[in-house]
Amino acid sequence: MHIVVTGAAGMLGTALLTRPWPGVTWTGIDVRPLTAQAHARARFIEADVRDTDTMTTAFDTADVVIHSAAALPSHRSAEIRSVDVDGTRSVVTAAQRAGVGRLVHISSTAVYGLPRLCPTTEDYPCEPVDAYSAAKLAAESAVLLGRGQGLCAPILRPKTFLGRERLGLFAMLFEWADEGRHFPLLGGGRVATQMLDVEDLCDAVQLACEQPDYIVNDTFNIGAREFGTLREDFQAVLDAAGHGKRIVTVPVGPAVAALRVLAALRLSPVYRRLVHKLTRDSYVSIDKACDRLGFNPQFSNKQALLKTYDWWHETAGAARRSTGRTHRDPWKQGALRLAKALF
Repeated sequence: MHIVVTGAAGMLGTALLTRPWPGVTWTGIDVRPLTAQAHARARFIEADVRDTDTMTTAFDTADVVIHSAAALPSHRSAEIRSVDVDGTRSVVTAAQRAGVGRLVHISSTAVYGLPRLCPTTEDYPCEPVDAYSAAKLAAESAVLLGRGQGLCAPILRPKTFLGRERLGLFAMLFEWADEGRHFPLLGGGRVATQMLDVEDLCDAVQLACEQPDYIVNDTFNIGAREFGTLREDFQAVLDAAGHGKRIVTVPVGPAVAALRVLAALRLSPVYRRLVHKLTRDSYVSIDKACDRLGFNPQFSNKQALLKTYDWWHETAGAARRSTGRTHRDPWKQGALRLAKALF
């Protein structure tokens, strides 16, 4: 089986391209170079997913396309819309032109917006609340259009996933823990929040690539089976750092107001939807993926966080020398860095 991965230089793309998967050959597509380990296993095409002609040529020998390219919530709204929506339309069109047998689309549970019902099932109404969640839903619509035209197009909606190469906002937790600081959470983090280990997500992707069309041609939530509150799971990282530090409760009202202002001024990487996610339960039902695909997640939130922290600790020197806006880069903390003095 030959698989083409868009967004191949990202965290998920890197995990897929370096995954033991007998019988598979790879092509990776991205606007950024692959890691050395991924490049050793995959043919690399430097290209933008919005370039439909290039995508069509790249997909010509593909049995499966895994579409994981996306602009993250930290990008500007116009860029998110362009990459996530126009890029997905381009990929769907290219897959159809090239006669690809299957397109596995990596979406997000962000499409639900801020659901009031947990666990949230796949048929829960999607109510986007920001540019990112709206773009993710519009991208799904493009995939569903292709599905309606005969393309086998599984859609996976993962929760926030963790593992090697995962930095982003989690680098802030890891850095503060490593420096022996307490870590602040809105309302003390007493909300149940489901995450996901990237190895488990890769398992789900493999199942979506290999199972028969009649099983996979649907939409599936993907998340950890075992998870606790943010307070419990983040405290595990502070404990692992060994400085005896604790999660500190920050009053919700004043903190939310301040974070909204900082985010609007682009002085904080904490975007609006994330602020709300920190103050209410957030978890989905994975029953459909388990029953239909045979998905069986191996790692709890706590295990995924500790694995990622261990990797970060080993590579912290390199990580701190660069900042960016992808999962593989630590985000600039902006004004939040000044808060360190308080903790």
